[in-house]
Amino acid sequence: MKKFILLAFMVVLSVAMAACGKDSDQAGKADADFPKKPITLIVPWSAGGGTDTGARLLQPYLEDELGVTVNVVNKTGGGGWVGWNELANAKSDGYTIGLANSPHIITGYMNPTLKRDKSLDDFVGLGMHVIDPDIIAIRKDENRFSTIEELVAYAKDNKLTVTATGEGTDEHLVILSFNKKYGTQLEAVHFDGAAESRAAVLGGHVDLLVANAGEVLSLYKDKEIKVLGVAASKRSEFMEDVPTFEESGFEIYQESSRGLIAPKGLDPEVLAKLQSALEKAVTNEEHIQKMADLGYGVNYENGEDYMDILKKDEEAVIDLKDLLGW
Repeated sequence: MKKFILLAFMVVLSVAMAACGKDSDQAGKADADFPKKPITLIVPWSAGGGTDTGARLLQPYLEDELGVTVNVVNKTGGGGWVGWNELANAKSDGYTIGLANSPHIITGYMNPTLKRDKSLDDFVGLGMHVIDPDIIAIRKDENRFSTIEELVAYAKDNKLTVTATGEGTDEHLVILSFNKKYGTQLEAVHFDGAAESRAAVLGGHVDLLVANAGEVLSLYKDKEIKVLGVAASKRSEFMEDVPTFEESGFEIYQESSRGLIAPKGLDPEVLAKLQSALEKAVTNEEHIQKMADLGYGVNYENGEDYMDILKKDEEAVIDLKDLLGW
């Protein structure tokens, strides 16, 4: 009887091991065949903003490299964290990826009042796409000030409302930096994305527009707004007549980096395929030109280097905790 039981156990074990081997072979084949179905690209901001526009410009080139449809899906709210939470909780199979914005993604989990349980450690980098400096702009019919110097002087004695896209975002940091360094009374009004911010300023509901340069280039070219300054160490190649804040005597530097990320735990072969496809898509000369036509400066970095950049951004935010009241 004991021999029979032992024999039966050995048979079951052999079958199980064979099945595991078969499953393993199938898994390897599945990885080799990746991708076999459409991929979802989560954009955590509303349609029409800089992140969304950049994603949709990149989309066809990424599709060409991957050989499948890439569906851009907007998931707005929570300063980007509605989308990032969904991405972090998605199945780590390569079929759900997303756009990250820094410092937004970092300040969104470092803010202690929000009590988020996700961080950079829940993602893996696919590669950087864009770096876009912040600007301050006014409506074309604004008559209280016409230069950044006049604006700062006015704002020392008068409150002004300013657009931003969430607490701790790059726009918000520009506002807080001016208030702390130069005694202005700028009050942030938060929106879900640049499209709503632009509409609020053009409609006269908010005094000042703080946004990324690429998000306002068309308005700037059409003279619907006047850009007063750029928060960078050098002038924007797309707004060469606009001085930097530094040129005007204000040491304010702020930009937004954008790149692609995925949930942690990706199979190495799947990760490598996504990273390779992204590199080829981002560095495609036609894509670079189309981005430039809309005022977006492409700045590719590979996945590992991109995550290192985000970690450095995290360290910079830690240094600004007192400014944010954290």
